[in-house]
Amino acid sequence: MKGQNAALPVAELTVAVRTDAAADIAALLLTSRRQVRSDADFVFFNQPQGPGVRLTGADGELSFSLGAVPADVDAVRVVLTLGDAGDTFGRHGAPSASVRDAAGNPLYEYTIEGLTSESVVIALELYRRGPDWKVRAVGQGYAGGFAALVTDHGVTVDDAPEAAEQPVVRSVPGEERLSADERRRLDLSKREVAKVLLVKQAATERARVVLVIDKTGSMHRLYRDKVVHRVVRRMIPVAVQLDDDGVLEPYLYAKSFLRLPNVTVDQAESWSQTYLHVYGTHGGIDYKPIGAVNSEVPIISEIMSTLRPGDAPTLVLFFTDGGFSDKTKIARLMREAARLPVFWQFVGLGRADYGLLRSLDELDGRVVDNAGFFAVDDIDRIDDAELYSRLLGEFPTWLTAARAAGVLR
Repeated sequence: MKGQNAALPVAELTVAVRTDAAADIAALLLTSRRQVRSDADFVFFNQPQGPGVRLTGADGELSFSLGAVPADVDAVRVVLTLGDAGDTFGRHGAPSASVRDAAGNPLYEYTIEGLTSESVVIALELYRRGPDWKVRAVGQGYAGGFAALVTDHGVTVDDAPEAAEQPVVRSVPGEERLSADERRRLDLSKREVAKVLLVKQAATERARVVLVIDKTGSMHRLYRDKVVHRVVRRMIPVAVQLDDDGVLEPYLYAKSFLRLPNVTVDQAESWSQTYLHVYGTHGGIDYKPIGAVNSEVPIISEIMSTLRPGDAPTLVLFFTDGGFSDKTKIARLMREAARLPVFWQFVGLGRADYGLLRSLDELDGRVVDNAGFFAVDDIDRIDDAELYSRLLGEFPTWLTAARAAGVLR
């Protein structure tokens, strides 16, 4: 209940505040006067680390090392802010706050009842009592909104862009057919995409989103273990935020390629079950003709053939376990593609020799740098914040460069 407190017997903690709406968690490190010492004491999505506190986790959690919190910090307030403009806590179930130790064992739980028209709530306060730390249930809604809350605690709003401009989370037809849990997970992922685009000053950008997935024999384990299924699910929020229709245009490729039916937000699971296979006939399509060894030239050429100078931007999300053998031909195509309105984001799955992909940034002879690459040993170990930051980090830079070079309008 509100006001109850408890001792914190360990210094390494994780604090989470859950709600069934899209929301952001943040922390304010406060002196005895309940003011921050500087804006560095405000931990939020655009400044995810402060002294002794770090924002982490796919769903947004705060990781604490209380021993590293400076001695002149008397308390840390944990704040939850709804993501959608005009939304209020009264429209949703009561948020729940929890504190766990490093092993995940629960230390403290609190359900925040009685919220109505508020969009911001101070959930918990971690505070000092002599040499020890305790936690208190606060549950105080903040009627003045997020900007008022951080300003009242001494944060300079000009240095906190999200206080003036919240990420805009888009929705597309079909989301209403998802379950409540599916909508919640999708909203959280969309919000992470929206944050990256906002920070990169690309929040209003729109782009066609193409998904290319390696279907060679060496990928068999990733298909069998449903890793590729989870890749598709995690790419859907990118399409929702960037594409007017919110759809992914998917291809599977090996020696040749298949253009598969679009992936929509409400059919992603059934689509994956139907089409994500290495061998056989699926959805009435025989997979044998595209082979089981890789050749990237046909699929890159195919996508380029769908583009014309002056078109709206296209973002290609290209997942592969490597083996780009036609290096000369691929390099030539990437130089040609630099004059087209397309950015290629290559992602390496698993441990492999990616060769040419690792040197794309140094490829000469291009009007603009039109490709990025990063590799992940295990995509399931990367939370949404990190994945989307890496996936979309170079795309806004390309947009600016492509417009300056006349590649984009």
